[in-house]
Amino acid sequence: MTTGELAGDREFYRFCGKTRLVRMATTRVTHDVAALATLPRFTSVNSTVEVDLQGQANGETIGAVQISGVGGSQDYVDAAALSRGGLSILALPSTTDDGKRSRIVSRLTPGAVVTTPRYSIDSVVTEFGVARLKGKSLRARAEALIAVAHPDFRGALAAQG
Repeated sequence: MTTGELAGDREFYRFCGKTRLVRMATTRVTHDVAALATLPRFTSVNSTVEVDLQGQANGETIGAVQISGVGGSQDYVDAAALSRGGLSILALPSTTDDGKRSRIVSRLTPGAVVTTPRYSIDSVVTEFGVARLKGKSLRARAEALIAVAHPDFRGALAAQG
């Protein structure tokens, strides 16, 4: 495995430092869109804050408050789009941690940014399943996303969508 980032406990770091199975590299290697796109079936899996019913995603803000940066997500999305058989997946829990808000929303929160445009996302995954968006009309995208939203919010999303 080639990576530019590791996170874990001391034992994990010790293992990674001793094995030849893990190779650390700079972003010139790990985020090179052209090189990644040569990998057949390159699959990009990114997290996000919220996805609206058109399928566009905000992965950087809560409203107007910046909580993250783009990082390499767009590099991986682009590489997946260029890879033969590639796939771009967004994964997120269906609700906020307290369960009070759906993370699949009718429209992105005011002040939010579009991190991943709707045309770049093939599928959205929550704990309720997979919404396959690629090639679907806006109405079909909304229906697929509502189907993977938390059941407590599906009615309201359908009414707003």
